[in-house]
Amino acid sequence: MFEVGSVLVGIFLAQASPGPNMMAVSSVSLGSGRRLGIITAAGVATGVFLWALLATLGIGAILKAFPQTITAMRLIGGGYLLYLGVRALRGAFVSSGQGAAAGHAEAGAAAAYRRGFFVAITNPKAALVWAAISMYLASSGLSSLHFLFIDVGAALSALLIYGAYALIFSTGLVMRVYARFLRVIEGGFGAIFGAIGAKLFIDGVRELKA
Repeated sequence: MFEVGSVLVGIFLAQASPGPNMMAVSSVSLGSGRRLGIITAAGVATGVFLWALLATLGIGAILKAFPQTITAMRLIGGGYLLYLGVRALRGAFVSSGQGAAAGHAEAGAAAAYRRGFFVAITNPKAALVWAAISMYLASSGLSSLHFLFIDVGAALSALLIYGAYALIFSTGLVMRVYARFLRVIEGGFGAIFGAIGAKLFIDGVRELKA
């Protein structure tokens, strides 16, 4: 059980650190409220469960054999984050403050869930982390029940952590600050999403040319 515990602790710490998943949840929570923030967190948790399932099925060996998969993920994931960044910047600097808030309000449950899921599943750094976990588990001698425990544990951990972010960023005080500084905050989200997306996309293009 040491292997299971060490993997779950590592996953928990990785999920608690800032990254695209946290930014997606906090952005939706700030703009659309607690309910959609939690739904976004559920989308992230679903993506984490899928990665965990693939890791326990041996995705690490596949990614090692076909490194082009990581390149494709850099392009897709980078492109998606760029899209989110452009949308946020457009809402901050092109539309009025009310228009940006309305754009968030129009985002329904399905859109929030998809956003969380796609950010989680197209993150190439997550792919590399889960590939490393997969290679570690391959020589661990754990049973299928242990693997299932890791899969479910990783998903529940993601739901707990990102759900907590959703609660924090949808509190009255935080949302009042957001409403007052909407343009600045949306612009900040857009710039960070865009910068991360651009770096991933450029790295993918470079790998294609290599």
